Amino acid sequence: MTAISVFLFGVLYPIAIWGLARIAFPFQSAGSLVRVNGTIIGSAIVGERWTQARYFHGRPSAAGKLGYDPTATGGSNFGPDSKALLAREIAGIAALRKQNPLSAGMPPVGLLAASGSGIDPDISPADARYQAARIAAARALPLRRVLAIIASHIEARTFGFLGEPRVNVLALNLALDRISGASTQ
Repeated sequence: MTAISVFLFGVLYPIAIWGLARIAFPFQSAGSLVRVNGTIIGSAIVGERWTQARYFHGRPSAAGKLGYDPTATGGSNFGPDSKALLAREIAGIAALRKQNPLSAGMPPVGLLAASGSGIDPDISPADARYQAARIAAARALPLRRVLAIIASHIEARTFGFLGEPRVNVLALNLALDRISGASTQ
């Protein structure tokens, strides 16, 4: 009975589910890989580090030592009384203000707080708008054009009630590259 169970549930079942997923959801089951001219440039569901001023930056990552490591996902596990969390947030605010000198006010919390997985590919519309002036200046685009790109890429709540409106960072950066003829990272 043990050998049969191991074969059915340890071999046959995973192969069957993998095969069904490949047929029913080929894009998603292959990692939602985004290609430009046949070259894989990222994943629609896995965040990555963006550092150049001309690109939107995602949320901070607590995944792995270098961040954005999909094999080491997870949050930081800092509690609300954590001195390390407070120090990280203060440093994050200073870094965001330095990166975005044309943006007024306090940076949105989404650009300061790492997601639960550490590899979130999305930011809030407020996070994107906070970065818009920097991107417009770096790309010599009118601010209204960058804001229009953000508005056109806002995804609604899933099923109309789950989660919050969001913007995929990779999709935004690809849209910027399409209008300026550049290549992504």
